[in-house]
Amino acid sequence: MMPDPLMNAAHHTYRSVTIADPRDPITFKGIICGTTIRTPRDYQERHMQLTVNGTTHEVDVDPDTPLLWVIREELGLTGTKYGCGVAACGACTVLVDGEPTRSCVTPAEVVAGQTITTIETVEEIETGRRVVQAWVDQQVPQCGYCQSGQVLAATALLTSNPEPTDQDIDDSMTNLCRCGTYNKMSYPPKFGH
Repeated sequence: MMPDPLMNAAHHTYRSVTIADPRDPITFKGIICGTTIRTPRDYQERHMQLTVNGTTHEVDVDPDTPLLWVIREELGLTGTKYGCGVAACGACTVLVDGEPTRSCVTPAEVVAGQTITTIETVEEIETGRRVVQAWVDQQVPQCGYCQSGQVLAATALLTSNPEPTDQDIDDSMTNLCRCGTYNKMSYPPKFGH
């Protein structure tokens, strides 16, 4: 028996198409994924629950949809930013069970059942509130684009290590800032506790 190429489809969707199924003379609709066609039957496990900012949400997405797009597009929480799409810059950082996580490369299905925190509610965490206050007191932001990810990374650091050394800060605060405010960003983890 010939393997079913539709069941082994790539995960990223690009555009809808209509083609004739070589196994069935009836035309069907599908989605081109690179060189493979995905059909509606490939999307059987789309419904999942995600707990974001203390609220459980029912979402209907492809299981490998990046968490960033679920947060922004499905839930309407736009504080988490898209920067690079390859987990290099950290603008998309969220906390998953308290750990900083690059949401642009994290499939939604991987975090189902875990607690996700975004910038919208970080101040509900005592450490997050102190980090945000230190961020304001030290006038850290320039353009502000990377700040949500930076604040969440600092919150995670101070939650796990309330008295970080300069080396701890350098090791943990790996998000990129296009404005170059790195020196100011080292203050909140020092004074936010």
